[in-house]
Amino acid sequence: MSVHFIGAGPGAADLLTLRGRDLIQKSQVCLYAGSLVPKEVLAHAPAGARIIDSAEMNLDEIIAVIAAAHEEGLDVARIHSGDLSIWSTMAEQIRRLTQLGIPYDVTPGVPSFAAAAAALSQELTLPEIAQTLILTRTSTRSTPMPLGEDLTTLGKTGATMAIHLSIMNLEMVTSQLLPLYGADCPVVVVYRASWPDQAILRGTLSTIQEIVAASGINKNALILVGKSLGQSVFGESYLYSASRDREPEAKA
Repeated sequence: MSVHFIGAGPGAADLLTLRGRDLIQKSQVCLYAGSLVPKEVLAHAPAGARIIDSAEMNLDEIIAVIAAAHEEGLDVARIHSGDLSIWSTMAEQIRRLTQLGIPYDVTPGVPSFAAAAAALSQELTLPEIAQTLILTRTSTRSTPMPLGEDLTTLGKTGATMAIHLSIMNLEMVTSQLLPLYGADCPVVVVYRASWPDQAILRGTLSTIQEIVAASGINKNALILVGKSLGQSVFGESYLYSASRDREPEAKA
């Protein structure tokens, strides 16, 4: 028996990886993260599988379900939205499983920031403009941010930011970044990237609050901030430069 932690991707069911699909197909128990995982992903579960929504469950209850499946020798697909490497709560679950001696593996998923960039047809790193991307969030009802990871500190880098779980804190986001990035710095809010009701709102640090307020969007949105957004004037990378030295092809 194994617990398969699976990143289901940002929303569109066909962004689930083939490996994730195959693991779900052989798991007799599927624990999934509420409304964030589309029903089409759960449709891959085998006939008769136990499908359990973990949205209203606490950590003890989740581990109890997994432990019971372990006793029965049943594989568990633990399905989370996006990718498991950021804000997935996987670490605390794995710590409990390790203590209980329950085996597990991890399958990555498409992260929401990548889906948002795809929706914009946007490369977030542009030659001579931006080569660093910071993935971060702010504190709302969630755990507090560690010392030194506030937006004011991170913003001093000038890097492009993908700010998660923070649309309710948009006023704080703009007030802290505006002195560092400038009033005309581009901002894009992507609501439910890759879902059928996806929405894209564009503005600047001085205008985005009003734009978002008018839209009524107050959850499930990613905030992108940086000079690379919508930028059409930038250099060309060395990777495909005609002046780049290239090793001769090996002779047969």
